[in-house]
Amino acid sequence: MTQPLRIVFAGTPEFAARHLQALLDTGQPIAAVYTQPDRPAGRGQKLAMSPVKQLAIANGIPVYQPQTLRNAEAQAELAALQPDLLIVVAYGLILPQTVLDIPRLGCINSHASLLPRWRGAAPIQRAIEAGDAETGVTVMRMEAGLDTGPMLSKVSTPIQADDTGGSLHDRLAELGAAAVVQAVPALAAGTLPDEVQDDTLATYAHKLNKDEARLDWGRPAVELERLIRAFNPWPLCHSVLAGESVRIHAAQLASGQGKPGEILEASRDGLVVACGEGALRLTRLQFPGGKPLAFTDLFNARRERFTTGQVLGI
Repeated sequence: MTQPLRIVFAGTPEFAARHLQALLDTGQPIAAVYTQPDRPAGRGQKLAMSPVKQLAIANGIPVYQPQTLRNAEAQAELAALQPDLLIVVAYGLILPQTVLDIPRLGCINSHASLLPRWRGAAPIQRAIEAGDAETGVTVMRMEAGLDTGPMLSKVSTPIQADDTGGSLHDRLAELGAAAVVQAVPALAAGTLPDEVQDDTLATYAHKLNKDEARLDWGRPAVELERLIRAFNPWPLCHSVLAGESVRIHAAQLASGQGKPGEILEASRDGLVVACGEGALRLTRLQFPGGKPLAFTDLFNARRERFTTGQVLGI
């Protein structure tokens, strides 16, 4: 009878936890889990466990949380586990070649894009922002370069007109989890062919930051609409209205023209704002201290706050 693979799983956020859960659902034993150290979170800034750590503890799996895998002590600790395979999903730490060489079958990674497009930290959001028609998940062998390893399998999905960073994240987490579950036995049997990436087609998905979430109303409406969807639920696009910060959770393309940032119309249907080209109808907003609300509710409660001719961003 074939011995089950001795697998070590490395991951940190919810995206990774869904992959771990899928492996556990198949009955696949996990020898150990690696995840980033606990971080301060919330208003109280108390140390919080990652979603992967919470799942590992709930299933009685040993958890390791080194600050780095670059030192000999951490590498020896991993080697002592004698893994056949290391599965890495959004771990967040760099794996040097010494670590990649430890597992007998190497290391594989589930990356949320159709490589070589969108290598890097934020492939889900960058695909929406760029207006890509589709994206997906690539399972690849890891090497020292950033998301450059040979591809083992791909699964794709269309990017819908109403997809947000959050909805696409959830769909890709499920697709990626299924792809990894299918890849493990094929990898053990040696039946997964490697496909070398074409580096000339590579694009890089830079890490998200809050500064780029501030809307530049001089840009075309079509670009801003994609950005609003891409940055929901984080870091959330925002602007300023009458000196007050406003987070923009949802918007639609609209007709109209005016000075960039100018309110062209305010009604129960939304707040129409002029852009460099075209206009946007803002349909879900959040003001400081408040909850995200449909613009219909905001208009009914405080319509005097929204007057045509006002300019957002000032």
